[in-house]
Amino acid sequence: MNSCLLCETPIAQIPSWKALLALEKQTEICQDCSKEFQRADIKERDPFLDQITSLYTYNEAMREYLHQYKFLQDVALASVFANELRVHLKGNATIVPIPMHPEKRIQRTFAHVDELLKSTRIPFAHILEKTGTEAMGEKSRAERLAMDSLFKVKPGTEIQPGTYILVDDIYTTGTTLRHAATVLKEAGATRVEAVTLIRAER
Repeated sequence: MNSCLLCETPIAQIPSWKALLALEKQTEICQDCSKEFQRADIKERDPFLDQITSLYTYNEAMREYLHQYKFLQDVALASVFANELRVHLKGNATIVPIPMHPEKRIQRTFAHVDELLKSTRIPFAHILEKTGTEAMGEKSRAERLAMDSLFKVKPGTEIQPGTYILVDDIYTTGTTLRHAATVLKEAGATRVEAVTLIRAER
């Protein structure tokens, strides 16, 4: 019997032939904790992104989850939403995590978006590099619009025509994703979509 990664309550697994053959992923959190997360299920488009999908709202349960995962560095929590993310990342698209600046990665000790993707067991490609360490939430709209590009294509990487899906943990203003999409399209991407775990209300 495994325990809930959030509240540590034991979780009783229902035996099945899939579980015995290890084809079924174990439940990582209990039903009580699972009910605390509120679905957003937003699908939209804007002039920069052909489709943006956000799975959950930024409620108190999600705020606590992010704090424990990113800032208390509880990497095991990366797998909590693996099944939900996997559903939206299937297909022939190239999956591209929004990268961290190397300085930020040293501070955090791990790349949180990479770990979310590793838990889905779907291949992804590091084809973008972050050019600065600025946090978007601290800037005004005018400052965001006046910024130089936040990203560049990794040296030596050739962007083939096709669909690319950007993945990030949280969508707040959309600036980060739009900068990344612009760089990919200018480099030759045909279509750029985005999937975020959370949609925060401004």
